[in-house]
Amino acid sequence: MSPIIIAGGLLVVAVLFVVGTYNSLIMLKTRIQEALSGIDVQLKRRADLIPNLVETVKGYAKHEKEVFENVTKARAAMMGAGSMKEKVEADTVLSGALKSLFAVAEAYPQLQANTNFQDLQRQLGDTEDKVAYSRQFYNSNVLDFNTKIQMFPTNLLAGTFNFKMFEFFQATEEEKKKIEVKF
Repeated sequence: MSPIIIAGGLLVVAVLFVVGTYNSLIMLKTRIQEALSGIDVQLKRRADLIPNLVETVKGYAKHEKEVFENVTKARAAMMGAGSMKEKVEADTVLSGALKSLFAVAEAYPQLQANTNFQDLQRQLGDTEDKVAYSRQFYNSNVLDFNTKIQMFPTNLLAGTFNFKMFEFFQATEEEKKKIEVKF
């Protein structure tokens, strides 16, 4: 075989490798963006449920103004969060505000028996499960992407095309605290 044919064959293989690797990195990056969008959808769903929940509780607990204000502020912060860090921080504040709201609701047996309140609680619980799943899906995609851009020889192309590692969605210190159940 002539050296020109060998060089041409090697060039074709190299180009196919670069194109294939680049496309696989783009696919993984797109999956991460889609997973992050899934988290946003679930957080928005939760934020959309909160005004109804607050209004239902307000009807029974008119003197708990501070709790309602905190939930409303936390919801607004969640809706305005832009970066991953802001979303995690806003999510933590909102989760704490919702805990306070449910603590207030426990003091009102008629509210606990209200079917609208029970339905909203169920929907919120379902949404929390979906948020957890969305975070897990995101982290799984981040793991695949981060692993791939660190492995040889992909790391050479990842550096050349300026692919950067993504941050994992991690539990906050508040979420890591041990929960005590007292009877």
